[in-house]
Amino acid sequence: MIVSRFAPAPTGLLHIGHVVNAIYVWGLARAADGVVLLRIEDHDRQRSRPEFERAILDDLEWLGFEADAPPVRQSDRVAIYAGALDRLRTAGLVYACECSRRDVERTAGGLGSDPASGQAALEAELRYPGTCASKHLRERHRLGTRIRLARSVETFEDVRHGRREQCAADQCGDLLARDREGNWTYQFAVTVDDHEQGVTLVIRGDDLLASTGRQIQLARLIGRETPPLFLHHALIMKTPAQKLSKADGDTSVRDLRASGHTPGQVIARAARLAGLCSAEEIAAGQAASLVGPRYEAALRRRR
Repeated sequence: MIVSRFAPAPTGLLHIGHVVNAIYVWGLARAADGVVLLRIEDHDRQRSRPEFERAILDDLEWLGFEADAPPVRQSDRVAIYAGALDRLRTAGLVYACECSRRDVERTAGGLGSDPASGQAALEAELRYPGTCASKHLRERHRLGTRIRLARSVETFEDVRHGRREQCAADQCGDLLARDREGNWTYQFAVTVDDHEQGVTLVIRGDDLLASTGRQIQLARLIGRETPPLFLHHALIMKTPAQKLSKADGDTSVRDLRASGHTPGQVIARAARLAGLCSAEEIAAGQAASLVGPRYEAALRRRR
């Protein structure tokens, strides 16, 4: 059975780009007679706000996107993450890191990305050069925690982009699992969550395509033999290299609601901006049914 998830971070309001992701998640899951889980990714304790979570849940209900189980919060799953890290520690794959982001910037000597994705500007990232890998620092407060990644190439099939090969050691280096503030990182938390929650179809934007290989490798290290199926969809862009941003005045779902838009109009607008349909091709509220037929064969193989 297909199990997918919608996983917003409560660090801001739901915007039109989130609606595009919801169209894909619910549309594909429903086309495959699967289920949708709702995960609140509040691993960043400094930026997450309860008022944003409340607004996200309210906007999803208003739009009509209903999950098949109560929401799960990453802030409630600390023991699960700690257990996964303990297993990696026992295997000798964990070490403490005293490097700040600025330290990494000074020593990395270049950026890693996945050129095959066609979005190098969006996916550019710092590569950690392994500065602390042999220092044998004691894990303690104000130090980060990293996971040793093998220098191997991960090959996977993306439903939309096709075959991809990525070497995480070249892209990002050893993976940061917990930062110096004690926050579990996105890469670690979502990989553990997708494994523990039995997610079989990960749907997200193209800006996260470069994360896939490292998450497949990490998932295997924590016990997942068969990775989920991945689909990375196009982003709604302001310019070829700039995503939409609420901080720049880009419209949130809350703004659209306040201006008198109906749920169907918001969904239709997101579908048009994502290139899923034209204004003439869609009736209000029907956008979520558009994505299923495009990927029906791939979904059928994973049912």
